[in-house]
Amino acid sequence: NLYQPEIYNKNSLDFSCYIKRHAQRQKSLSVLNMPSTLQKTRKQISKKRNGVMNALHEKSRDSLRLHKASVRDQRLDRLAAARSKNEQPIVKRVNFFQEALRDSKAEVLELTTIQDKIQAFIHQYVEEYDSLKKARRPGRPASTREDLLKSKVAALQAEYDQGFSIPDVINAEGAAILSSCEDPSSEAIPWSKVTTVPWIKVTRAGQTRQADFPTKGLN
Repeated sequence: NLYQPEIYNKNSLDFSCYIKRHAQRQKSLSVLNMPSTLQKTRKQISKKRNGVMNALHEKSRDSLRLHKASVRDQRLDRLAAARSKNEQPIVKRVNFFQEALRDSKAEVLELTTIQDKIQAFIHQYVEEYDSLKKARRPGRPASTREDLLKSKVAALQAEYDQGFSIPDVINAEGAAILSSCEDPSSEAIPWSKVTTVPWIKVTRAGQTRQADFPTKGLN
């Protein structure tokens, strides 16, 4: 935690170091496009105290204000991290099939091509898992990453059996929307454009159906 009560007692104060460490978490706040509450509160207190920030009592009103601001910022951090974790697999899948559509130089992808691309999408995680497993010394337990990849591959394979969610690249209208989302200035499609892309589900047996946007995230 960024906030430590003892930082604010009269015997142990180093706000410059505290704020320096606090600055490291500003990037996550930028995801929500919101300023740091702690930073704003500190400026207000500093102005009120004529710049003197090294004599705050642990349970003073100003110390409690800083604590409350820090707690709020930490809550926003958790929300930003959860949102990023939820969005990343969606963006990655959209980018993958957008690139597949672009490389095909066709308006839409045929079902057999889509199934090949789904297998290729899953196989990239299989390859990484096999590489880590091969590099592991005999008798050593699997790494956390290895366990995560194993679970991910199993989840993706199960999803493919029931219906693998992908951007709609089989219908001309959906494929056109996906193509129009490309941003030349960025390697990834902006989230604001990702949410406009229509989705379908494709099963291993070759069945396709329309699907809702994966608001709950993907494997």
